[in-house]
Amino acid sequence: MNMSSNLNYTQTGDYLLPNLTLNQPRKPLGKYGRLCRTYLMNHRPVLYNTMLLNGSLYPHLMEVEQTAESRMQQMMAELLKQNPAPDKAQNQLMWVQHMNSLKAQAEELVMTELIYS
Repeated sequence: MNMSSNLNYTQTGDYLLPNLTLNQPRKPLGKYGRLCRTYLMNHRPVLYNTMLLNGSLYPHLMEVEQTAESRMQQMMAELLKQNPAPDKAQNQLMWVQHMNSLKAQAEELVMTELIYS
């Protein structure tokens, strides 16, 4: 058996264990990246572990995060254009309620399209 990889091993009892290191991210994951990671861990464990071991998990999660953020901004603008908000100065509570409703709609669409697919 030819072991041509550049792995170092540590003797632990009777076993040789490889010294594996994960590339730790410089930038923490946002909300959508963490949701995607949780979804992959719970519902797609084989894909999650494969991506984790080959180093493609964090770049994928960062891409999902950035895409979700831009999609949320785009969806909020579209929904606000379709359903204009009440005047914020005159009726603040109705404005907040309206904006929260639009955000929930946009977030549901983003979650379905990007996170749970």
